Amino acid sequence: MRFSCEKAILQNAVNIVGRVTAAKSTIPALEGILVEAGTNDVRLSGYNLDTGIMTTVEADVAETGDVVLSARLFGDILRQMPDDMVTVTCDSSFNVRIACGDTVFDILGTNAEDYPDLPNVTEGRSFTIAQKTLKVMIPQVIFCVASLETRPIQSGALFEAEGDQLTMVAVDGFRLALRREKLAETIEAAPFHFVVPGNALSEVEKICNDVDDPVVITLGNSHCTFQVGNACLVARRLEGEFLDYRKTLPKSSAVSVIATCEDLTRSITRTSLIINERMKSPIRCRFGSDGSLTMTSRTALGTALDVCPIEGDGKDTEIGFNNKYLQDAIKACPAEKVRIELTGSTAPCMMLPVAEDPDNFIYMVLPVRLRAGE
Repeated sequence: MRFSCEKAILQNAVNIVGRVTAAKSTIPALEGILVEAGTNDVRLSGYNLDTGIMTTVEADVAETGDVVLSARLFGDILRQMPDDMVTVTCDSSFNVRIACGDTVFDILGTNAEDYPDLPNVTEGRSFTIAQKTLKVMIPQVIFCVASLETRPIQSGALFEAEGDQLTMVAVDGFRLALRREKLAETIEAAPFHFVVPGNALSEVEKICNDVDDPVVITLGNSHCTFQVGNACLVARRLEGEFLDYRKTLPKSSAVSVIATCEDLTRSITRTSLIINERMKSPIRCRFGSDGSLTMTSRTALGTALDVCPIEGDGKDTEIGFNNKYLQDAIKACPAEKVRIELTGSTAPCMMLPVAEDPDNFIYMVLPVRLRAGE
């Protein structure tokens, strides 16, 4: 095998696929990147048996072939190379030379036959959405993906494609985030849904750019793919019964107030200063009837109080929240103002953006039961 490619292009491809290579595996080849030189281009692949990424780069291929290279070492070498054409050669014994200008590295590769085949999802239902749209949607949902292994289905986000809309939902047992956007094309057939692992979605976000170019999402029997330009991410779908989120969302509210995200962020940050991992405490929120939201917290470090202006009558409702859950919601809200809806001190709280289409983002969080003195 022998090919030449611009350093910046090759390095970018290695960075993309290297993120899903296994750090440690019983299959040593999975700790590397599969490099396949074809007639006119070079394909690079990374895979950890759950998520894989393949991408192709244009290259001057003098001799076709394939080899597996250490992802860490290959990436480190390219980072230190000068900005010029990089030439990669590999002989029959998998001795690999990586040269750029006066810089030369001789390393040992691995037989490509030891590399497991990536899942091939060539047929299945698919839909298209703009890269910049998906790139915005993912972080506004993924923070609610569960990190614990107790309910594996909650470690991913639900995708629902119906008509001209894509809905993404994530839950972790304490909160829920929902995001809707228009698809590039209307789905004429019956709606369908599937659950994508959170770690795979994080990688999809990274390979998407802030452009109108499409992402083609295809659903297979056990995997799904995200085709983003020359890169294709394949992920194993999560199996199981996802929460029926429609039944959990409150249908009405007794209290509805509006606040700016900036004011809320300041108040939450201030009252969180005396809260840490060792000294956890809920933030007590009192939604006053005088246009004020009073936040207080109390730990062994002391007490904190701050007042945030609101619009509307809070009916002097008192309710407690985990400070991080509030901060995450405000950070994800795609508007300058947010509507907070309450039905009582022990019922879930709804937060919706004050925007033309508020149902495009919904955040629901369970309250923390307050004890006397908190």
